[in-house]
Amino acid sequence: MPRQLFEYDPPERFVAGTIGEPGARAFYLQATAFGRTTTVALEKGQVAALADRVEDLLDEVVRRTAGTAAVPAVAPADLDDDGPLELPVTEEFRVGTMALAWDADTEQLVVEAQALVEDDEAAEEPLSDDDSPEGPDLLRVRMSGAAGRAFAKRAKALVASGRPACPFCGLPLDPGGHICPRANGYRR
Repeated sequence: MPRQLFEYDPPERFVAGTIGEPGARAFYLQATAFGRTTTVALEKGQVAALADRVEDLLDEVVRRTAGTAAVPAVAPADLDDDGPLELPVTEEFRVGTMALAWDADTEQLVVEAQALVEDDEAAEEPLSDDDSPEGPDLLRVRMSGAAGRAFAKRAKALVASGRPACPFCGLPLDPGGHICPRANGYRR
């Protein structure tokens, strides 16, 4: 199938965002540059994993370069982005596979999100460096280390802003409460 390649080098904005109320939210990655916006859907766990891995990768870059890389230890305050997703949200594809890399030549973080594929053989193929015209759709974003830190900070806050956890069982609490499996029909 012909591949759509959505490339942002660098984006004006790259954020994780949601639509809906906690418990029924849809999660998205959105990249914007030069008047165009690409939005892809993904799961909450994928957002959490991506944020964690971005932080880990940037920490490793700082460690290996002994602090000489242009990667700040924390997200710069001037890059904070608490704005909503650009509307209308038009999902290009649902993310299946994601990849991260550090391009030492350009000192940029590279985030790739590939469309979910149903075919088992295609799902086993790793993301490739070539821009083949065939294959699943791909969103590729190149950004500075500082922008990567800001992305991870927002994504972690987004994931944490969901429903609070039950103090007894750890499952999410709905606004009307929930049936706690730890209660098991009796009170202590």
